[in-house]
Amino acid sequence: MATDYYGVLGVARGASDSDIKRAYRRLARDLHPDVNPDPRAKERFQEVTRAYEALTDPEKRRIVDLGGDPFDTGPAAGGGFGTAGFGGLGDIMDAFFGGAASRGPRSRVRAGRDALIPIELELDETVFGTTKDITVDTAVICSTCTGAGTAPGTHPTTCTTCSGRGEVQSVQRGFLGQVMSSRVCPTCAGTGQVIPEPCPECAGDGRVRSRRTLQVKVPAGVEDGMRIRLTGQGEVGPGGGPAGDLYVEIHERPHDVFTRDGEDLHCRVTLPMTSAALGTTLTLKTLDGEEDLDIRPGTQSGSVLTLRAHGAPRLRGTGRGNLVVHVEVSTPTRLDAEQEKLLRELAALRGEDTPESHREAQGGLFSRVRDAFNGR
Repeated sequence: MATDYYGVLGVARGASDSDIKRAYRRLARDLHPDVNPDPRAKERFQEVTRAYEALTDPEKRRIVDLGGDPFDTGPAAGGGFGTAGFGGLGDIMDAFFGGAASRGPRSRVRAGRDALIPIELELDETVFGTTKDITVDTAVICSTCTGAGTAPGTHPTTCTTCSGRGEVQSVQRGFLGQVMSSRVCPTCAGTGQVIPEPCPECAGDGRVRSRRTLQVKVPAGVEDGMRIRLTGQGEVGPGGGPAGDLYVEIHERPHDVFTRDGEDLHCRVTLPMTSAALGTTLTLKTLDGEEDLDIRPGTQSGSVLTLRAHGAPRLRGTGRGNLVVHVEVSTPTRLDAEQEKLLRELAALRGEDTPESHREAQGGLFSRVRDAFNGR
């Protein structure tokens, strides 16, 4: 006996194609193996899939209406269908609805990209801030067509390939019937319009390359590697779309005297042995001008002195960093006879001219090192 394919789908014999499709969609949602792991549901899914194929093909449905079975093998052949050809429930829905939902034509006008340009600054320019003129070469809106991309006096026309939809559809026949798929129109690139007479200046792009000069205000306290954002000064988008942003990246040139660590500046001064021992006053050239630096008597090599508020401004705060001065004491390597005589007299006066004094000095040094390791 021939299978009642109408009964399998639960529709009347005079059901329309949309009724059959609706009934199969409802059953497939409940019975598909991706949704229902019950083995009996799998068998039932094979049956309704077979019925759907029989009733959506005009020739096969005619055989069913005449009381025959278009598959010529009876119900036992149901195992030959299974779920082959379905990657998942979404594939079944795609077969009904033609794949992805129609997006419609997309605009020719798109936002532009951001641009990046580096500038080199001196240390005092990053510390105190400055204003710089920079030259950039970016895409700007075409002055001839003002972004439209069309020659003067002309306008875009509707794409005849996709009739303005921005996509074209193709239909293929399968065992589920007609399967429709959509893709971007190759003629208009999805915009739904074509430009029969492009602008001679920009060739239809709506933008041209141009070199221009911009003024950049560099705030006080910027550091190497930081970026300043100039909104809307980047690349104009296709079709005259809104421009992206321009980022100006700061590159700080090395300084002859100062090095920078955040908002602090560091420098190194070398003192004669006598100045370190007796004390002195140094005139130090800072970024703010000359400053007097007091060296106390007995200053040792490696000492650190600080001039407060002589560093860089805090970019996201108040006040300034410090100028940190690292002191090195220079020991003379060449002495004339008179200098050597005076140093020996000084050593004798301080009791530092005998081997015992050397051993005592070493003992004191090593005892301090030992105590440091012992945690005393």
